[in-house]
Amino acid sequence: MTLIFIFAGVIVFLTVAVTFCVAPGKLSQESKKTSRIFYGLNCAHRGLHTNDQLIPENSLLAFNAAKNAGYGIELDVQLSKDGKVIVFHDDDLNRVCGIDAPVNSKTWEELSVIPLFNTKECIPLLSDILPAMNDTPLIVELKSAGANNSKLCSETLIILREQGQNWCIESFDPRIVAWFMKNAPDVLRGQLSRPPKNMEGISKVTAFLLGNLFTNFMSRPHFIAYENTPHPLTVKLCRAMKPLNFVWTLKPEHNTKKYENLNDATIFEYYTPEPRYK
Repeated sequence: MTLIFIFAGVIVFLTVAVTFCVAPGKLSQESKKTSRIFYGLNCAHRGLHTNDQLIPENSLLAFNAAKNAGYGIELDVQLSKDGKVIVFHDDDLNRVCGIDAPVNSKTWEELSVIPLFNTKECIPLLSDILPAMNDTPLIVELKSAGANNSKLCSETLIILREQGQNWCIESFDPRIVAWFMKNAPDVLRGQLSRPPKNMEGISKVTAFLLGNLFTNFMSRPHFIAYENTPHPLTVKLCRAMKPLNFVWTLKPEHNTKKYENLNDATIFEYYTPEPRYK
């Protein structure tokens, strides 16, 4: 009988601990207002870019195309060598620009003249994008900057507060989401994630923690932006606690209606759904 009570106690303790770790945050009045903007919205991944990159990802051309079609927009920001907030996804310039160099090894002046996929479009500043977007809803993903996380967060926040209208932030790095919880609790914030087996470039332990949302206790995200794959049990537990749920990245081959029904907003590419589905 004693062993049964010990076993039951362990189960209860683990359940409480896991629930504490993965629990999302509560929406403030301000973040609740922002959340309504994204409810049922299809958001173009890196703008409404094309598969052949003739309209390149994360370009002003792609963002204008998404805005004109009535979509929300997801975009990526990181720091240049001289601390400018640029709109670019990859850590290096190889895939997009054909240059073998890390992005943060170049100043903004150097980056500003580098073509995206051999088009006339070049890497933009976040501050150059925002004035053209008007009230278009923006999901701003902050790429992990390591020791420069705080600088990236603070500089991005300044720009968004000064020039942005309808926006939220997200990141794979829970330290970035935690920075916003501490320094800008009114901002709608989200944790990006995917199953541990799909995590790249990090240790298995880190992948396990991130992919199962065990880092939510650090940042209490308002929404979870999870990959369009089967969810681990801990993610299902988090979703049962009713955060906002975004899904990425839907493509034509996916059962888009299924994911729309299960999520509050979608991030999509390479097809043209209706701007809103709810």
